[in-house]
Amino acid sequence: MKFTTTATICALFVEAVVGSATPPSSARSNIGRTHRIALNSRLSAANGSKVFDSRTVREQLQFVSRKYSATMGAYERNTGSRHPLNGRYNARSVAKRTTNGNVSLTNYDADLWYGDIEVGTPPQTFTMLFDTGSSDLFLPSIQCDVSCDGHTQYDPAASSSSKDTGQPFRQQAEYVDDVFVGGYEADDQTIGAAYAYSPEFSKDDFPPDGLSGLGFPEISEFEGSPLFQTLYESGQLPQGVIGFKLSTTPGASEMLIGGTNTSLYRSDTLTYIPVTQKGYWQVVMDGISRLGQDVIESHAAPAIIDTGTTLVITSDAIAQAYYANIPGATAHTEGEDTYWTIPCNIINSTVPTFIFGGHAFPVSPQTFNLGPDILSSDCLAGIAASSEMDFTIVGDVFLQNTYSVFDYRNTRVGFAELV
Repeated sequence: MKFTTTATICALFVEAVVGSATPPSSARSNIGRTHRIALNSRLSAANGSKVFDSRTVREQLQFVSRKYSATMGAYERNTGSRHPLNGRYNARSVAKRTTNGNVSLTNYDADLWYGDIEVGTPPQTFTMLFDTGSSDLFLPSIQCDVSCDGHTQYDPAASSSSKDTGQPFRQQAEYVDDVFVGGYEADDQTIGAAYAYSPEFSKDDFPPDGLSGLGFPEISEFEGSPLFQTLYESGQLPQGVIGFKLSTTPGASEMLIGGTNTSLYRSDTLTYIPVTQKGYWQVVMDGISRLGQDVIESHAAPAIIDTGTTLVITSDAIAQAYYANIPGATAHTEGEDTYWTIPCNIINSTVPTFIFGGHAFPVSPQTFNLGPDILSSDCLAGIAASSEMDFTIVGDVFLQNTYSVFDYRNTRVGFAELV
C-alpha cells in the first residue's frame, strides 16, 4: 500500500511500546540467535477501559476494506492472476507503478502494537507497526509537510547506505537502505518515504512513525523484498520464524524474531496450519463455534491471519449464523459493512471458539467484548462482517488468546495455548 495526502499508516492494530533494537554494530554477531522485542499496551495504561462509538467502528471496517482492496490489487499486478479470494472485492488498479495508487488509511484511535527499528548509516531509530496483513515498509520522509510533525522522519541524504530506486510515485519516494530490527540486519531493504500524513496521524493520536508489513512479496506494492523475506534470506535467523504474544497486560506481550518463546505457550498444543495461498498468511479454518454449537457456514473457511486488524471480520453468512438466537444481538449495517452489539450483561457468555488444525482455541470475554457503546447499554462484539468478503480476517480479538507463529520457511502458521 502507498500513501496519499489523506493516507496514513494503519488503523486496527493494538498499540504498544517496544524495547529498542540491538545496536546495528552488533547485528552480524547475532547470527543464529533469537531476539525478543517486549511490548506493552496503551489499554493497560488506561486501566483496560474500552468504549466505542458507531462512527469509529464504521471507519475501522472501511479501512480494512481499503487495505484488502489494495493488497489484492497488488497481488494481481505482481502475479498476473486475480487473487482466489478476490470474489467480490473491487480491487484497485493493477497497472504497474500507478502514480496515485495509495491506500487512504486513517487512525481511528484504535489499539496498535509498535516497536523500534533502525534505518540507515549511521542508524536512525523509528517506531513501526508490525503487520502480518501487509508487506511493505513505510516511513515519513524528511520532505513530509507539517502533517508529519512529531514523527521521526527519514532523511536519505543523511544515510550513506541509502539509494533512490527512481520509481515514480506521487506522494512518496522509494529507497533501499539498511534496516536493523531485533538485532538483525536487513541489507538494501525497500522503503517507502511518504510526503504527507492525514490529520488523524498526528503524533498525539498515532505514536508510531511508520509501518512494517510482514507478509509475502505477492501482496507488496513494491517490487523489492518485504522485511520478513529479507531477514530470512540473509541467513541470520536460526529459524525463519516470528512468534507473537499480544496482550494488554503490562509486560506480557512480545515479538520474537528467529524462533518462539516456549515459556509462553504449551508446546503440546502447538498446531500448524499450512499456508494455502502465498501473499497473505492464508490458511483454512476448520470452523467457529459458540456454546458448543458449530457455525456450519464457517466449516473449512479460508482465513487470513492478520496482526494488523483488531476485529475478526468475516462473511455475512458466517456472522449472521453466529449471532442468531443471541438475545438482544443487534446488527448495524452501513454499505457493505456490519457490526453487532450485544447487551453488556450477557456478552461475556457469547464468546466464540475457533478451530484450527483440529484444535479448539477459545476466545476470552476480555478480548471479544470491545467495550460499551457510549450511547447505550450494549457492548461491541468482536466479530464483524463485510458483504465484500467470502473469507475471514482473523485479527487480534482472536490472536490475543494464543501464541502465534509465522513460519516463513515452511509457509505455515502455528497457534498454541498460552500458559
